[in-house]
Amino acid sequence: MERSSTARLVGGAIVFLALVIGSWQVFGRHVAIPEPEVFRFSGVTGPSHITVVPSVVPTQPEAYIEGSTSRMAILLTDPDSSWLGLAHGLKSIGIPFRITRDVDVALAHRVVLVYPIISGKVLSPESLAKLAAFPPTGGTLIGVQVVGGGLSQLFGFREATASRKRFDMGLASGDPLLAPFTEPHERRLRVGIRNKGLEVIGTYGYTETVNPLVTFEDGTAAVTQQAHGLGRAYAIGFDLGFLLLKGYNNRAEELVEAYDNQFDPTLDVWLRLLKSIYRAGQEGAVTLGTVPFGKSLSVLLTHDIDFTQSLRNAEDYAAYERSQGLVGTYFIQTKYVKDYNDDVYFNETGRRQLARLAELGVELGSHTVAHSAVLSKLPMGTGREMYPEYVPFVKDLATTYNGTILGELRISKYLIEHFSGQTVWSFRPGHLSNPNALPQALAATSYRYSSSTTANNSLTHLPYQLNYDRSVQAEIGVFEFPVTIEDEELPKMGDRLPQALAVARQISQYGGLCVVLIHPNILDHKLAFEKGFVEGVRSFAWFGSVGQFGDWWAARDQVGIEVVRMAGHFRVELTIPRALSGLTLEVPVGWQVKSEGSSVTGITQQGTIVTLPPLHGHQTVLFRQASPT
Repeated sequence: MERSSTARLVGGAIVFLALVIGSWQVFGRHVAIPEPEVFRFSGVTGPSHITVVPSVVPTQPEAYIEGSTSRMAILLTDPDSSWLGLAHGLKSIGIPFRITRDVDVALAHRVVLVYPIISGKVLSPESLAKLAAFPPTGGTLIGVQVVGGGLSQLFGFREATASRKRFDMGLASGDPLLAPFTEPHERRLRVGIRNKGLEVIGTYGYTETVNPLVTFEDGTAAVTQQAHGLGRAYAIGFDLGFLLLKGYNNRAEELVEAYDNQFDPTLDVWLRLLKSIYRAGQEGAVTLGTVPFGKSLSVLLTHDIDFTQSLRNAEDYAAYERSQGLVGTYFIQTKYVKDYNDDVYFNETGRRQLARLAELGVELGSHTVAHSAVLSKLPMGTGREMYPEYVPFVKDLATTYNGTILGELRISKYLIEHFSGQTVWSFRPGHLSNPNALPQALAATSYRYSSSTTANNSLTHLPYQLNYDRSVQAEIGVFEFPVTIEDEELPKMGDRLPQALAVARQISQYGGLCVVLIHPNILDHKLAFEKGFVEGVRSFAWFGSVGQFGDWWAARDQVGIEVVRMAGHFRVELTIPRALSGLTLEVPVGWQVKSEGSSVTGITQQGTIVTLPPLHGHQTVLFRQASPT
C-alpha cells in the first residue's frame, strides 16, 4: 500500500530506466527484460500446477434455509436482489437467521425481516393479510422498502415518498433501542455526500410518523416504529442489502468521506440496530460475539514489505512483537526484478532475511511480485505462470508490463512458501489495487484471507465475506479484513498515536476489528507508534495475526445457534463444524450458566458475555434466568 511510490526510487533509477527502456522490444504489454535486471534463484522453478478460476455459480437463498424459530427469519420477496449483502452483514454482526420465501414459515418466528420490498406486486393479498396480523400477536416485523400492500398504518406512516435527493439521516434521541449509539458518527448517517452531489441509492421517506427511529434531513422517516401491544413494526426506507454490498464490494465511492484512519461505522450502525431489534423482539435471543475470548477489540498488526530497507528493518518489529507475545503478519513483495519501484531485494540476502523473520515466529503473507499500482487493470492470466519465466516490470505508476493477476498471486505465494516453510494464506495488493476479479482469483490460488481495502472505503469496522467479481450473485470462501490505521497519512504516524487510540476505543464499543498497517521502511517514530498503540489497547484487545484471526472468524462463520425454552431454563444448542476456541456468546441480561445438564465445561461468564472453551461438533449450554429483583 503505497500512495507515494516516487519516494522509493533509488539513486539514478529514473535516468537509468529512461535509457534502457528505449532499447527493449515492446510487444503490446510485454517487454523483454535485460538479464542483469532480474535475479533468479538457481534450481528454483514453480509452481508446477495449473490454476483454474472457476465460473461464477450464484449462491442460492436455500443455502441459508436451515435453522429453528429462535432465529430471525428473512422473508425474501425477490431473489433477484442484494439479499446476499444482508446475509453477510447478519453473519458479521452475529445474528442467527434463516432465509425463506414462504410467508407461513417466516411467521413461525418471532422476528421477521421482509426483504427487499413490501408491495402488492411481490406479495399476495393473503400474504399481506398475514403480515398485518403478525405484530398484534406479539411479533416483530421489519419491512424494507414498504411501498404498497396497504400496510402503511401497520408500520405507522401515511405514505412512502420516493426521492433521489436525500443524503443524510439522524438517529432519534432517547429511544432505548438507540442507547448504544453515542458517537457523533453513529448518530449521523448518510446514503450520499451532499457537497459532492453524489447519491448512492434512492430512498423512501415515510410521512406523518409518530415516533421514528431514524429521520432523513427533509423530515421524513428513514426508519419508522409502531407498537402493537407487545409487538412492533418497523419500516426501513432504503435497500439495506444494496447499501451493505456497496461497502463489502468496495464500490462505495459516493459514500466515502476519508480513505483511512477515521471512525466510519456506517454499515455497522445498521447491523447493530437490527441486532437491538432482534434482541428486543426474540425471547432468549443469543448472538455471536465478534472478538475472541470475550475481549472488546480485535487487533491485527500488519507490515507491508515493499522496499529494500523494509525487509532489513522488519526484524526489529518482529523482535519487539515476539517480546510481547504477539504475532504480526508480514506481507512480502517477492521483488526479483529491478524497475521503477526499487532495486531487487528478493535475492540471496532477502531469502536469508525472510528465513530470519520466519524464525522469529511471524506470519508471512503475499504482497505480490511487482507491487503494481495498476493490478486492478492487469489481465487475469493463464494460470500457468511460473518462476523464473514470469517477469513483471513496473515502468511507472500507470504502466506495468508482463504482469497478470494470477501471476502475482501464484508466484509470490510459491516463493514465500518455498523459502520459509510456511503456508501463505493471506494477501494484500500493492497500493491496495483491488481488481473486481480478485475474490475468485484468491480462492483459485488457495488464499483464504484478504486485507485489500480500507475500513473507511468499506464503511465497516467488521470483517466480511467476499463475493465473486465484487458483485451481488455469488459468495466466495475468502474473508476480508480491511485496514483501519495506516502510516502514510500526514502528520507522521508517531504524531497520530492519540488519534489512532481514539479510533480503536470507538471501534471497541461494539467489538470491531482494528487492522494496523506499518511499512517498516524506517524504525524511529513508526516503531514507537506500534509500541505505544499496543500498550494503549492491551487491556481490552485481543491480538493475533491475519491467519490466526482469519481461522477463528471462518470457524465462527459456520457456527449455528438455536435456543429452546425449557421448564426453568433455556437450552442453547450450538453446531460448530470447525474446531473453535474462544467463541463468545452474547446472552440476555440475567442469564447465568447452569453447569448441570450442559455438555460444555470450563465456561466463563462476565455479565452478558459468555466465553466458551475449545469446542467442536454439537454442544449444549444451559442457562437459568435470574429472578427479577
